[in-house]
Amino acid sequence: CAPPDVVVWPQAVGQVQELAALCHRCRVPMVPFGTGTGLEGGVNAVQGGVCFDLSRMDAIAELSLEDFSVTVEPGVTRKALNKHLRGTGLWFPVGTVGMRGV
Repeated sequence: CAPPDVVVWPQAVGQVQELAALCHRCRVPMVPFGTGTGLEGGVNAVQGGVCFDLSRMDAIAELSLEDFSVTVEPGVTRKALNKHLRGTGLWFPVGTVGMRGV
């Protein structure tokens, strides 16, 4: 395990954009972290840098029942999404690909 040098908790897209621009200007690695459910080791900061913990960005922005699409922020979990979908006849099963964020 290689921890990052710093962890930040942005709560809006604009904050992510500002932090990303700063990291880019300073040539500092960025390590995104959503909800910690992945098993691929994507949050391993092998070169240090700034971890963007996006777990507080957990809004469900838009739901379209007609075309079975939903727009979510990166911190939305499958369980939270299914709670939001309760009563619509839809659900987001485990192992589904194609979940896209804002």
